[in-house]
Amino acid sequence: MLTSYFDNYARDYDYYKGGAWCYEDGCLYRGLISLHEATGEARWLEHLTRLVNGQIGPDGALAGYRIDEFNIDNVLAGRALIYLHSSTGEARYLDAARPLGLQLQHHPRTKAGPYWHKLRYPHQIWLDGLYMALPFKLELANALAAPDMASDAVDQFRTALDLTFDKTSGLYRHGYDEARLQAWADDRTGQSAAHWARSIGWLAMAFVDIIDNLPNGPDRDDLAIRLAALNAQLRTCATSDHRWLQVIDHPEIAGNYPESSATAMFAYALQKAERLGIGIGTDAGLGRKALHSLVEHELHAGVDGHVHLNGICCVAGLGPFQGIYRDGSVAYYLTEELRADDIKGVAPLMMAYAEERRHQATAKPAPAIAQGMEHIGSDG
Repeated sequence: MLTSYFDNYARDYDYYKGGAWCYEDGCLYRGLISLHEATGEARWLEHLTRLVNGQIGPDGALAGYRIDEFNIDNVLAGRALIYLHSSTGEARYLDAARPLGLQLQHHPRTKAGPYWHKLRYPHQIWLDGLYMALPFKLELANALAAPDMASDAVDQFRTALDLTFDKTSGLYRHGYDEARLQAWADDRTGQSAAHWARSIGWLAMAFVDIIDNLPNGPDRDDLAIRLAALNAQLRTCATSDHRWLQVIDHPEIAGNYPESSATAMFAYALQKAERLGIGIGTDAGLGRKALHSLVEHELHAGVDGHVHLNGICCVAGLGPFQGIYRDGSVAYYLTEELRADDIKGVAPLMMAYAEERRHQATAKPAPAIAQGMEHIGSDG
């Protein structure tokens, strides 16, 4: 069921913002890359190539992309360009990625070093943005043999971790305002209030993807220790059916619910962390259980006869947006719309399933969880 769902989803996918280069499409590209890496099946690369080629103009420009927006989200999809360059050897893909690298050379920064989330969100670091920019920066640095670029990416990530970490809970806050200008920012710490699960999901995915691009050494070791500590908190926050709530650490709040995109992100990150040798075996086991639980509870055929992934928070953020002020409170996060099949849930589900496929390929003999996934992943 999963493989067919993913194949049909990619086949029928409409660009999220009408074809303009954006992070939502980049999420799908990450899912397709993960499936191609895990299975070697040509269809995933074919979907990726078709969709990315549709966003590169004859002059090599990315559709609708403007450097001067300084929108950190727009960088994520550049990872597909680097992957296609590596897979095909075609220089045009790396050339198309260069403007994104140029953006990062000039992107505004906090005084502490990490990038502003966006030009319209000055002085702010959001966990989302760490995933959007820094794995790309590392992959571009590796492609261009630019060690200083790689070092800057790691330094930014480490600093952002320090600034968003909540010592009381052992979790990370969605946002940090260096200027303490935003109403959502704590006067003392600059941090936002609630622990939004998907923001921590973006962070967990940034952790494993950054570590995956680092050589053995002190930087990798330091990040591995921090990730193992986060994973320990994720085990504590998981629901009894191996999912995570929209506001991850408040199960007592009425209206709080298991959220599908965060669950998929953690399912991916926990499994990949285990593959990278980080943490203990229960982390990967929890990741696989989360994948099973998400499929069991939220992937169902609708009245239209098509399979849908449900329970996905469409969007959430901080500060002014479309006439409202998002104050970062528990109550705020519980007001945001749910949307079936939103790419922010489907793509990490692809990635989590790809990690499971990697596990199946190496497990001897396959444990019960992996055997169950063989059935879930079949086309029948």
